[in-house]
Amino acid sequence: NSMEVSLIRQQIQRLVSLSIWRTLLLERREHEFKRFPKLKKFWAHIEKNDKKLDEDAFNKITYEREFLSQLIKHFFKHLDSVPSKRSVPELDKAAMETVHYCERFLELMIDLEALLPTRRFFNTVLDDSHLVVKCRLSSLADRPEGRLFSQLLDRLKFYSRFEINDQTGEELSDHDMMQIHYDSITALQKAAFKSFPNLRPFALSNVASVDTREKLLNHFGSLKTEELHRIAASLFLVAPLKKSDEKSTYDHEFLQELLISQHEKRQSQLDSLNEMPLYPTETVVWDENVVPSEYFSGEGCLALPKLNLQFLTLHDYLLRNFHLFRLESTYEIRQDIEDCVSRLKPWKTEEGGVMFGGWARMAQPIVNFAVVEVGKPNIGEKQPSKVRADITLNLNVRREIRAEWEALRKHDVCFLVTVRPSSLPGTPYNYREPFIPQVGLTYVRGCEVEGMLDSNGRVVEEGPEPKPVLPGETRTFRVWLDCNQYKLDMDQNVKGGEDIYETFNILMRRKPKENNFKAVLETIRDLMNTECVVPDWLHDIILGYGDPGAAHYSKMSNQIATLNFNDTFLNVDHLKASFPKSEIRFEVDDQTKLVLPFRLTFNGVERGEDAESKKMDVDDAEEEATEKIDVTPFVVESRSPYLSQVAKKNAVPFTPTQVEAIKAGMQPGLTVIVGPPGTGKTDVAVQIISNLYHNFPEQRILIVTHSNQALNQLFEKIMMLDIDERHLLRLGHGEEALETEKDFSRYGRVNYVLGKRLELLQEVSRLQESLGVGGDVGYTCETAGYFYLYQVISRWEKFLEAVKTGDSSAQSVQEHFPFTKFFSNAPQPLFHGERFEDDMEKAQSCFRYLQDIFTQLDEFRAFELLRSGLDRSRYLLVKEAKVIAMTCTHAALKRHELVDLGFEYDNILMEESAQILEIETFIPLLLQNPRDGHNRLKRWIMIGDHHQLPPVVKNMAFQKYSNMEQSLFTRFVRLGVPTVELDGQGRSRPSICDLYNWRYRNLGNLPHVTVWPEYRTANAGFHFDYQLVDVGDFNGVGESEPNPYFYQNLAEAEYVVAVFMYMRLLGYPAERISILTTYNGQKHLIRDVVRQRCESNPLIGRPHKVTTVDKYQGQQNDYILLSLVRTRAVGHLRDVRRLVVAMSRARLGLYVFARIALFRDCFELAPTFGILLKRPTKLWLAVHEGYPAARPSDAPPGGEPFIVEDMTQMAQFVYEFYQRKVDNMAAQLKATKPVSEKPAAPPEEESKEKEGNAEEEEDIAEPACE
Repeated sequence: NSMEVSLIRQQIQRLVSLSIWRTLLLERREHEFKRFPKLKKFWAHIEKNDKKLDEDAFNKITYEREFLSQLIKHFFKHLDSVPSKRSVPELDKAAMETVHYCERFLELMIDLEALLPTRRFFNTVLDDSHLVVKCRLSSLADRPEGRLFSQLLDRLKFYSRFEINDQTGEELSDHDMMQIHYDSITALQKAAFKSFPNLRPFALSNVASVDTREKLLNHFGSLKTEELHRIAASLFLVAPLKKSDEKSTYDHEFLQELLISQHEKRQSQLDSLNEMPLYPTETVVWDENVVPSEYFSGEGCLALPKLNLQFLTLHDYLLRNFHLFRLESTYEIRQDIEDCVSRLKPWKTEEGGVMFGGWARMAQPIVNFAVVEVGKPNIGEKQPSKVRADITLNLNVRREIRAEWEALRKHDVCFLVTVRPSSLPGTPYNYREPFIPQVGLTYVRGCEVEGMLDSNGRVVEEGPEPKPVLPGETRTFRVWLDCNQYKLDMDQNVKGGEDIYETFNILMRRKPKENNFKAVLETIRDLMNTECVVPDWLHDIILGYGDPGAAHYSKMSNQIATLNFNDTFLNVDHLKASFPKSEIRFEVDDQTKLVLPFRLTFNGVERGEDAESKKMDVDDAEEEATEKIDVTPFVVESRSPYLSQVAKKNAVPFTPTQVEAIKAGMQPGLTVIVGPPGTGKTDVAVQIISNLYHNFPEQRILIVTHSNQALNQLFEKIMMLDIDERHLLRLGHGEEALETEKDFSRYGRVNYVLGKRLELLQEVSRLQESLGVGGDVGYTCETAGYFYLYQVISRWEKFLEAVKTGDSSAQSVQEHFPFTKFFSNAPQPLFHGERFEDDMEKAQSCFRYLQDIFTQLDEFRAFELLRSGLDRSRYLLVKEAKVIAMTCTHAALKRHELVDLGFEYDNILMEESAQILEIETFIPLLLQNPRDGHNRLKRWIMIGDHHQLPPVVKNMAFQKYSNMEQSLFTRFVRLGVPTVELDGQGRSRPSICDLYNWRYRNLGNLPHVTVWPEYRTANAGFHFDYQLVDVGDFNGVGESEPNPYFYQNLAEAEYVVAVFMYMRLLGYPAERISILTTYNGQKHLIRDVVRQRCESNPLIGRPHKVTTVDKYQGQQNDYILLSLVRTRAVGHLRDVRRLVVAMSRARLGLYVFARIALFRDCFELAPTFGILLKRPTKLWLAVHEGYPAARPSDAPPGGEPFIVEDMTQMAQFVYEFYQRKVDNMAAQLKATKPVSEKPAAPPEEESKEKEGNAEEEEDIAEPACE
């Protein structure tokens, strides 16, 4: 991706401008100028300038213009030097160097072709050089060593013929491509008709009958070399022969291939994509060029797409992401298959069959497999419409594992594996040896579960009813097979291949959490098949072209001048402080009327300045300095006479930068907010949602996050603001973790609406009684609606008339008000009878309360008409909810369903954007169908931090070579899209913040981190609030690696747990301490140590969490104990983003345990370790202190520090400290209570233990972070 470096980009631009066409055939160049007459003028201008140059300058410029053309010729020499397989069966080292050079050269060509600025003129030069044809005919393409070369050549061929207009950059539709194809065949027919009478049948045939490779070969195969040359020359493919009897310099095979490859009909990209199986097979899963192993060194090149800053078209964008997402999931599937099959230990029996010497939780031997149905193909398709099969297993396993197999749900993906081992029974599996030869793996196919069959052979339907209990241990599952794959396999079978579907002997399932790849791939494929309409204002930015600031609100033509900031400001002073560089004018005469809330009018917009001419940047302080803001207070109408109905208000004093972020989020366009750790990203997000909800009540807001936990944090804060509960909806799983009594899932909301309906109908019945009206009007929403129309409104209108025609005295409202009896339970007196205006406002507020009841009942009426829970929940999603939240994975899985339901929204807010894969960020933009060819999206707010960890991509090759770890958020920041960077953190002590704030532009501290009591007091028992502790070897061992990449360090694990025990003995609450580490192996080791030493002890218990730094992103705790594990190599902490996350999790105390000699010399970590190393590297304790400490944070503890030399001393000290504590407790207990009883575990410990166990359960399913 070096094209993104400006220095290289400038050099490359000189090599790919229009002037490189001087290397084209003269006839070809003139032909191109006829197609694009505008270029002819530019060419004349270039030639005119060339005449003014002196000889040296002209030679230099000629060298640049001919550079790529000469490079291609140089490549041909090397390519021709590779011998054929027949002459040299095995290539030597020098020849292999040539092969690597050829591969690298093709990679360069692909990179030039895959970018619009470089391909614009170069693609014609590439076509004119016939590089693809010459490579296809080369010896290297036919050699086994040329496998990667051939795969790269396929990619180059794909991009050289990409469906785009090179000059305009417009995407070409299937119709356009068909027209180009017809034109080229017609030109060939004309050339044949003109000069070759014997090709007359070809020239007069219709296009469809002659445009396949076979037909073209029939017609042209019999021609002489010179005749082929003349035809090719008439189409400007080669230079014409000078004389009629001149011999051609090209060989016959080349000319034939050139004509055929130029004119054969190519399958459209979409058709080939639609015919592609979505499940990986054994050929892809173990192909190192496409799915490299984890040991990717970064030296060679791979046949993989790259995610750069720019893409050719949306189709190209989706296609690259589709292939990478597919291959990344294939890599994970490979790891699962290798794990399961090696555990099963397949061996060859004496009869030649297969026996299994082990067992695996996620895989079972197949007893019987049968294809039961093959559906007829749909019209216009070749593959069957459906293929179903039955798989029988013998589940002779533990009850809980059998329950897991029986719990396989509809649409779960499983894998069918065929193994034919050659090793005899008892042969152990060797993890260091290659996998396939050891187990004899032959075939892998995917399938999708339809359901388990009952004893009558029917699929057990999923639903609220419990599944039937089946007798015996044999279970049969009905599955759907991939129709495209089935057709390919049957075609091979017809040609004499083996019937794969009679060989399967293992069924493998996967963890549901990691197994959603097929649904996501189907979604991406659906997007490519639909006219995917991205909003006009976003299209170019997503592809990486044009002005990066074009979608910023300051350049949008529909910018809004006056906004209601609702409860954003706490008071007038806060408002003034929020716009330090603006002139604020209050539009009131009386200062006492300056009461919240305020409407703000931004004059720059109101004067109608042209959005283009304004050119304001977020960071442009000079522009803002002159901005005038008119502030108008307004009165929020009281909604009811009841005090309990007072609206909830924001209590966060937002900083000026946060207010700018909120303002940007309220305006239409793209808002990118960079939020360093602890800067209040969630508070800003919630305030934007609240302000949009109140400013634009008719618009709907979609919230998308990376994790369920972030969604829960957002929801917990949204509930603290004034957003009506009935308008909130949460999709997907994860609501269970919400720390609230309320259920925001679909069915939870339906139940809420039904409960609320009954509540409101009771109020209607009470109103009916108070008015003395007969009948049962509170029976349904419909009857209540008629009652409102005929009884309530009529009385209100009479009241208004009476007051209007009366004397407007203070008593007149009280005399005529018709609903006094109904409001007898409101705070009395209802009317004070002192001022007419006050009493009239009170009457209005009473009527608003009634109006609100009947408006809600009108909205709820649909729930009476729709009877099923599913219909009600769908209605809620499509009509009722205003704020809809889901994770990006849920959006990708359910897009098809949401679009079918007619789901629509106007605004998207994305939290944790920098942690979401590019494609998973893009899909939520298209969860709705366009209206009249336009996407109704108005705002896209992205909140994230590209200095913290990127999306998880397990395979290093995809992560680095293909740049798959780059999120769309990071790409926008790199493209130069205007951002708002929050600049005040309120999480950590200022001293701890110094460890990571060097990574940000100007990250300061909010006032409360120096004022609040917990920040002003020291950490009890410790000399310092943060410390780096050097940990040496224990028994001569530092880091160990029991399995590949599973790193552990026993010395650090024991040290960390000893410090945790020490903190608990001083009185620190366990839920305020988390233990983090950088490797999964260490996490499991620390958990084992905690289980052994602490868990069962009521005095100590478990810490809040023991997990990896990667998993803990987005969370925080008061005290963090961090183990860095490695002692031989720095490992993946070298990624500064991981360091930033690790340093920024702690609020009050951070204690890092590491091998200092290793980490102090790491260049990337120097700024942080430079600060850490200013303090002693042995742990300094103040053992006489108890929690909470009384001394200030800047005062050292009294007395000498207790300096811990190493882990063994700390462990011994904690043991003695614990004994003293227990003895003291026993003595106290004896003094107060003669009968000795074992103290029960404190309730907080019990709850912590349960929570810890729950976390352990959840963690079983987590993927490795390495």
